[in-house]
Amino acid sequence: MTDNKPRSHSGGGSTAPITPDHSSHAFAGISETTQLNPIFARAGEATDFPVDRLPDGESLPETAYQIVHDEAMLDGNARLNLATFVGTWMDPFASKLYAESADKNMIDKDEYPQTAAIETRCWKMIASLWNAPSAEDAIGTSTIGSSEACMLGGLALKRRWQVARRAEGKSTERPNLILSSAVQVCWEKFCNYWDVEARYVPISDEHKVLDGHDLDKYVDENTIGVVAIMGVTYTGMYEPVKEIAAALDKIQAETGLDVKIHVDGASGGMIAPFLQPDLEWDFRVDRVVSISTSAHKYGLVYPGLGWVVWRTVGDLPKDLVFDVTYLGGHMPTFALNFSRPGAQVLLQYYLFLRLGWDGYRKVQQASQDVAVYLSGEIGKMDAFELWNDGTDIPVFAWQLKKGHTDKWNLYHLSERLRLKGWLIPAYPMPDDISDLVVQRIVVRNGLSRNLAESLLLDIQEATEFLDALESPMPIEGQVSSFTH
Repeated sequence: MTDNKPRSHSGGGSTAPITPDHSSHAFAGISETTQLNPIFARAGEATDFPVDRLPDGESLPETAYQIVHDEAMLDGNARLNLATFVGTWMDPFASKLYAESADKNMIDKDEYPQTAAIETRCWKMIASLWNAPSAEDAIGTSTIGSSEACMLGGLALKRRWQVARRAEGKSTERPNLILSSAVQVCWEKFCNYWDVEARYVPISDEHKVLDGHDLDKYVDENTIGVVAIMGVTYTGMYEPVKEIAAALDKIQAETGLDVKIHVDGASGGMIAPFLQPDLEWDFRVDRVVSISTSAHKYGLVYPGLGWVVWRTVGDLPKDLVFDVTYLGGHMPTFALNFSRPGAQVLLQYYLFLRLGWDGYRKVQQASQDVAVYLSGEIGKMDAFELWNDGTDIPVFAWQLKKGHTDKWNLYHLSERLRLKGWLIPAYPMPDDISDLVVQRIVVRNGLSRNLAESLLLDIQEATEFLDALESPMPIEGQVSSFTH
């Protein structure tokens, strides 16, 4: 087993700044109060409110609304935010449905039995989408985003391993999980919170994703599973699940160790079935026992909703399922969160009915077409070299071409583009290649071809400005802006 030193930064959600951190881009001000413009104030009503303590008295709803509305106005333009994977738009009928069902508590299945039934319909649809041998024999649940779904997938792997080890009279003290060094931060949290050793397989120029290479150096009798990512957060690339499974097949033939795979399909789980239907990454691969996805990413639902599905009921250890009596009803539950919104589940069902398979394909294809167009044009620019081209999920990254300039870096380009309203993060890659800085664009539904053309003009203009500098730009205060 090779040495697995801790990484210097988190690999998914947020990256440690390259200089001491500061409040990012929030417009917090310096006052301890927030002021209401007198034109909005009513006679005798307070116009100053404390920022971080409860006000002494009441306000009219119109007043409270105006203050919160004005604060939220300072956020960025969602359509120009090319950093986040999270969906930012749904149609008016979805918004209407959302407002009508905002009070539904997903856990209260006795009070909201139809919402509970719709949840089951959704994960069965997803199980079929992911080629489960039988949707009726599978089992799944909705979650608060794919992070909770990953936690449940990881817990099932750990408990499955523990049960097998105890049956053999062996120790269960040192479980480990094998991950790419470019894994999303939720998996680091899982390993930290549930006392599992994280064994990171480093990515490199030669092996840009976890691809099964040298996997035998990481697997041992304490390995609870391998995580394969369909859409790496750093770059959007797929990890080849079938090749990883083949490497594990070889390991089993040589050692007898039967190691299963959880597929983290946070983004790709709702892209690959529509854009790469012949790609074998899902339950068609026998070693895959569970798959998770973010409904609020390419599932096209408002945050936060995720899904996790196990191949069969037997792949989810029974002792992780609780039978509870709650609010007068009796129900099984195996989510980490108890009370959670049911509205997003209804929104997912709405989209499944509205779009169907062909509608999802068209939406995802439109996003990928824009991603491939953007990557192709950026790849033609003298300053840049593509890391990938957006033909997996509609996400791609690029680096500054070696030797192009010593006057500026991609953090400077990110700052220049922010002046035009574009949020395009620049950040270092994981350990072993952490000296490499890339920029990444996430193309979501809503980034049109026309907007993409405007973005390219802004990138070209910003690059020409930076190339024309006669002396280097300062690097003090630069921070990574990695957004999952």
